[in-house]
Amino acid sequence: MVPLPGPPWSLHLQLFLLGITTLVSVSRGAQLKVHLGSPKVEAVEGSEVVLPAWYTLNRMTPSLKPEASLFVLWFLEQSGKEMVQVLSYLDGVLIIKEPRISLVHTLPSRNVSLKLVQLQEQDSGQYKCSVNVQDQGNSMSDVGSLELDVLVSPAIPSCHLHGVPRMGANVTLTCQTPRSKPVALYSWERLHPRAQFFFSPAVDSTRGSLFLTNLSASMSGVYVCKASNKVGSAQCNVTLEVTSGPKAAVVAGAVVGTLGVLVLLAVLVLLYYHREKMQEESANDIKEDAVAPRTLPWPKGSDTISKNGTLSSVTSARALRSSHGPTRPGALTPTPSLSSQAQPSPRLPKTNRTHPPAVSPTLAGVSSSTLSRMGAVPVMVPAQNQEGSLV
Repeated sequence: MVPLPGPPWSLHLQLFLLGITTLVSVSRGAQLKVHLGSPKVEAVEGSEVVLPAWYTLNRMTPSLKPEASLFVLWFLEQSGKEMVQVLSYLDGVLIIKEPRISLVHTLPSRNVSLKLVQLQEQDSGQYKCSVNVQDQGNSMSDVGSLELDVLVSPAIPSCHLHGVPRMGANVTLTCQTPRSKPVALYSWERLHPRAQFFFSPAVDSTRGSLFLTNLSASMSGVYVCKASNKVGSAQCNVTLEVTSGPKAAVVAGAVVGTLGVLVLLAVLVLLYYHREKMQEESANDIKEDAVAPRTLPWPKGSDTISKNGTLSSVTSARALRSSHGPTRPGALTPTPSLSSQAQPSPRLPKTNRTHPPAVSPTLAGVSSSTLSRMGAVPVMVPAQNQEGSLV
């Protein structure tokens, strides 16, 4: 509702006069009485409503003269807002700026009912009707009020499915309407061929939720949500299809993932062992490339090695085989054995004995010429002086 145009003091003046006339009528024994059909009227948004109101005179009051003046005012008061004037009839002049508002009967009349069409939710509030009659200097007035409550039928709700509808899983179906006055209550049902109604605790009637647990294939179907209040209802539906595909895919994905992890671990282990092997081979290559320790040159074919001035004699295998016959072609020549780290020879004790006679360079009856042909190398034995020391 919008207030009627005019200066602000006009409305305040009307309210002041309304209060004065009300007090006068009370003091004079209520010569005029405003009647309302009901203290509260309910209507549905989009429809029309009549706010019934009429006035009566006291039996002691004589009938009104034709020249009597009638004043009718309608006001709307809403919570948290200032009171506004919606209609006025002042001495034959009707002022209405809201096309949805009108009087049921043409004035002057004792029936001053107000009619509203194409109701909106914001039309709700406290309506007050003031009637004032001026007859031959006698002023009579009264005020009556009633409450109008415009109800709103639930708007079409929206249905949603939350969760994955697979075997053994849990899902939630939700239903909400954008507008409803009073607040809508919700109910759920499943349509044919498996018709079923759901109740608490599976259904939250105030929030519009339906909880389905441990899904099975038999729970598939069309689920309908109905939002309703005292003036109407609206519904929506959602289709639930319970499948096992996603669960199998999850299992397969888990198996593939496990195999992938095992293969990765195996590759890492192989790379680790390969790296260790490469490091070991690199260390061996370094050892092979190292310079070998220097060895003393040995006389070729010598059966006796002299080291640090001492003598070590071995028996030549060739000399031993010479008595058995010639050496076979291709036969391996045995390597003469050497004494380990020859120690310095102890000094010979002094003696006054003369040197023994020279021994003929023969071995076991073999002459020196024969030994030479066999490849033997003559060994020079140092001479000794009388004191036994080597010269």
